[in-house]
Order: sequence, then structure tokens, then C-alpha cells
Amino acid sequence: MRLSLSMTINGTPRRIELDDPRVTLLDLLRERLHLTGTKKGCDRGQCGACTVLLDGRRINACLALAASCDGSTVQTIEGVAQGDVLHPVQAAFIEHDAFQCGFCTPGQIMSAIGLIQEAQAGNDPERVKEAMSGNLCRCGAYAGIAAAVLDAQARMDAQSRSEAA
Repeated sequence: MRLSLSMTINGTPRRIELDDPRVTLLDLLRERLHLTGTKKGCDRGQCGACTVLLDGRRINACLALAASCDGSTVQTIEGVAQGDVLHPVQAAFIEHDAFQCGFCTPGQIMSAIGLIQEAQAGNDPERVKEAMSGNLCRCGAYAGIAAAVLDAQARMDAQSRSEAA
């Protein structure tokens, strides 16, 4: 059984032929499209290492069948920066030492971007930690992650206000 899918991945329209309807979005991204920034951690939706944005919303790519994403827009960590200019969340993660080993960092960043876009971050580090509780960090960099999310959100809000003026 062959399936023909159309998706926009990191701003590029893609036509994808699948020979197996059981392929997850994670496996499609990593193994077939070679977008390996999205990590395979638990492969059960429990760690958040595979977090991507699907039509602007955070999802665990290991739980989504690629076939169910037909017609969707997918953003991975590879599509976040604009050339050599880091996304404000990426820059904030660096400035706040919001990572140690780095394995979870792509999923954490994608979850943070989604959280900010969903207007769910608030202004409290505990709220950020709760809203991102589906993204686990084995190294325990949660304080830096929460600080980075709040800093990035403030920068993005300030930038939006200055652009609107």
C-alpha cells in the first residue's frame, strides 16, 4: 500500500511517498527526510525529545502517524533559526545555560516556542515548568529552561510591540 502525502516541512512544501501507513512522523523526519534534530528518546510519548510543531501546536512526533499529518505544516528544530540568526528561544537557552548534555534541547526548544505561541507561558517559572512537564531533562536543567522561556517571551513581546509602533 502506497500513500502519497503533502506536507510543508520547515517552510518547504514536500511530496512524500510512504510504503507503510504505520510510519510515525518522527521516523519520517529522522530516517527518510534526514532531519535528525528531532530526537527519539522513549518512543512512547513520555519524554518530549521528539517535540515538533504541527500546524503551530506542540506534539510528540513519536505518537503521530505520518499519514495523519497529510496537508499539515510541520516545524522542526532545523526550521527555527533564520539563517545564522537564532530564534529568540534558542538564544535564551544559550544565555541561561538551559541545557547540559543537549539531548533534550531540541524538544525543549520546540515545546518552549509552542508554549509561547499558545500564550501559555505566563510570567511564573513554576507555570512554565508545569506547562513543559511533558519534556524531561535527565540533567535537571529545569531552572535554566524556565528562565530562558520567560526571557525569550519577554524579548518576543518587546519585539512585537516595537514592530507594531
